[in-house]
Formats: sequence, structure tokens, C-alpha cells
Amino acid sequence: MALRHAVMAALVEGEASGYDLAKGFEASVANFWMATPQQLYRELERMERAGLVSARVVRQERRPDKRLFSLTGAGFEALRDYVSEGPAKPTALRDELMVKVQCVDIGDIAAVRAAVAERVERATAKLARYERMKERMLAGRSEEEYLATAERIGPYLTLQGGLALERANVQWGETALKRLDQRAAALGDASGQG
Repeated sequence: MALRHAVMAALVEGEASGYDLAKGFEASVANFWMATPQQLYRELERMERAGLVSARVVRQERRPDKRLFSLTGAGFEALRDYVSEGPAKPTALRDELMVKVQCVDIGDIAAVRAAVAERVERATAKLARYERMKERMLAGRSEEEYLATAERIGPYLTLQGGLALERANVQWGETALKRLDQRAAALGDASGQG
């Protein structure tokens, strides 16, 4: 999947500025696609040149003018084509922390433990943010009511994926911390007996 598809998915919600998209990415699609504001702005320019989005300038007093982007007919068609494609490729995991964990036995257990603890802390914070997003989406309705009446269920389903991922990160991290602590204690005992 290209950043382009994630941007088009965000624009399905309606017209947005680059700034709004960056904030929206953080609040909606960040659970499955990360992008910096600079990447978003560059992609919007390419998409505009390709005719997938159009932009209009909104004049503002005491602030720079802003450009609002919206999907064009060609953009909607490209997104429909993308959604209709065959099965998605499996995600290729590239995780620097996993490389460090893989090599923990030849390195500094305390440093790896600190990195794992940071992952758990970040995942816990994301989980809390995603739970708040879920509450806002449901707005007092049960999940069944929401899914039966919502105009679009895609954002809810992707949020569920983000929640599952962060729960798995917390669970894995807590288990890894326990095992690292056990290993550090065993190594400490072994070195004390030598």
C-alpha cells in the first residue's frame, strides 16, 4: 500500500487541509499507517498533479491562507480500484526493538529492558487514546448499534485492529520484561557463585 491510498482513505471523510490531514492521521489512520506531515504534503502535491485530489485556497485573516484538499472523481475511482484489488500483501515487520531483543544475550540486558519498557509505555498510551476514540465513535451506543446504524464502519474496524495491536504489544512487552528480569537475576546469581 502506498501513502497515497492512506491519504485518499482519510479524504473519504471530506475536505481537509494538509494540517488537518496530519492531525487526522494521528487520530484515525495512525493505528495502521504512519506518516510525517512533510510526507503528507509531498504526497498531496503529487496527487494533485495526478488529478486525484483538487485543492482550493481559503483566505484567512491574520494567518496564512490554507489549501483544502478533496478527492476528485478520479481519486474516488482510484480508491475504488485499490479496494477492489486482490488480497493485500502481508505486512513486512521491520522492528529495530526486535533486533535488539534477538541479540540481548550478547548485549546489555538493562538497556534492552529499558527499550521494552518504553514500548510497553507507548503502547499503553496508544491503547488509552484508541479507547477514547472508540468511546467518541460509539457515543453511548453499543458496538452492535453502531455497526448497524453507522454510515461507515471502516474507521471502526481499523480502530479495532489498532486496539488489538497495542494490546498485543503490551502483553508481549510485559512477558518480555518478566523474562528479562528472570535472566538478569539468573546471570547475577551465576556470576556471584563463580
